[in-house]
Amino acid sequence: ADGSNMKTEEIILGNFELKYPLQNLAPVDRILFLDIETTGFLSSESAIYLIGCAFFSEGNWIIRQWFAQTPDEEAELINSFLTFANKYTYLIHYNGNTFDLPFIKRKAAEYGLSCRFSEMEGLDIYRRISPYKIFLKLSDCKLKTVERFLGVGRDDTYNGGELIQVYREFLYSHDYNLYHTLLLHNSDDIKGMLEILPVLAYYDLLNSSLKARKVQANYYNDIHGIPRKELVLHLVFASPLPVPVSFMGRGCHFKGDGHEGVLVVPIYEEELKYFYANYKDYYYLPTEDMALHKAISSFVDKEYRQQATASNCYTRKFSCYLPEWKVIAEPFFKREYNSKDLFFELTDDIKKNRQLFSDYASHVLNAMAMQD
Repeated sequence: ADGSNMKTEEIILGNFELKYPLQNLAPVDRILFLDIETTGFLSSESAIYLIGCAFFSEGNWIIRQWFAQTPDEEAELINSFLTFANKYTYLIHYNGNTFDLPFIKRKAAEYGLSCRFSEMEGLDIYRRISPYKIFLKLSDCKLKTVERFLGVGRDDTYNGGELIQVYREFLYSHDYNLYHTLLLHNSDDIKGMLEILPVLAYYDLLNSSLKARKVQANYYNDIHGIPRKELVLHLVFASPLPVPVSFMGRGCHFKGDGHEGVLVVPIYEEELKYFYANYKDYYYLPTEDMALHKAISSFVDKEYRQQATASNCYTRKFSCYLPEWKVIAEPFFKREYNSKDLFFELTDDIKKNRQLFSDYASHVLNAMAMQD
């Protein structure tokens, strides 16, 4: 032996069951979860003292940890981990794109070790969830916050920053209790990552196809007694939502629980304008308040017609409309030329188009979730 003190530990997570279809991402035995502990946030001035990972083997999830008892074991620690990681093709981490992976890459380069991360596929849970912070009503996207949101408990009470001090004390005392504290925090982070995977169902909800199982119109009177119409879409999701969510935005309302959800979108019954793009070919007729193609309107008396402009080259139509935030159904209508709001007509053809409503539901949910 080379007299090294680098330690490795393995924990088998007995009867631990994943509650998310990981196999949709990659074959489960090719996936490696990873999380590092360092003595600081800058790779140029700090060391990695612990690398933890989780992998699936022979029916169990296993956590494996490499620990440097002194800073000069860092090279060996990284080398040992990278050699192990070589047989995996898919990496999962929490904010690893920003922190863990660049940190390991930089250290590997420093020690002349080959690091194959760039050839591997990967998923940063943090990056997938952070755009939907408001949609999920999260105060922030720290791992512990997401764990609380999902009702996942943990034993560890420290955060990464506090651990740096614990490691410094360990370097002096080599106290086994401190060693245990450091490993527990890291294994809890990794177990936390496995346990919060179901949060990816919210990413899936907004990024993979939804099915509209049933679509109906609903009539009601608003608080002012004015009759209103709304579209009620009953949805089915690919991945079940672990925690029920309800959200209002853009005048719409969404509730989801498990595999199913309801999306309510206002139906606007009013007169809207359809604008012709090629306004140079049109005359505007002020008395009729509409534009007509020159081929038809050239017989109209000159005093009753004028060259159309972009903003008055429209035809008006009273009908029932649905809102859209980018054009997903055409033709689209507006209230005025400069309006940002877009609408499409709820025609009989569209009412029969189930696929369109499925796409529309996705579109509305994204507009709601991503609104600034």
